[in-house]
Amino acid sequence: MAKVCEITKKGSIMAGGYSNIVRATKFNPTGKVRKYPNLQKKRIYVPELKKYFSLTISTQAIKTINKNGAFAVLKKAGIIK
Repeated sequence: MAKVCEITKKGSIMAGGYSNIVRATKFNPTGKVRKYPNLQKKRIYVPELKKYFSLTISTQAIKTINKNGAFAVLKKAGIIK
């Protein structure tokens, strides 16, 4: 299973690892690091459909669901037809 949010489509990114002391010498001993989004496995209830959906979503998507409602967010993401 890919580490991607099903609602916001957030995935991993490659990031550099410079420390402040290393910046002066333009030398990068730390290399690249892959950073992952904060994904949570959640069971979301949609009262309009009277159904539960089990999703792997980011914490930003959880905030969006709390603000706009589960039905609207899942419909916009294409999970509900």
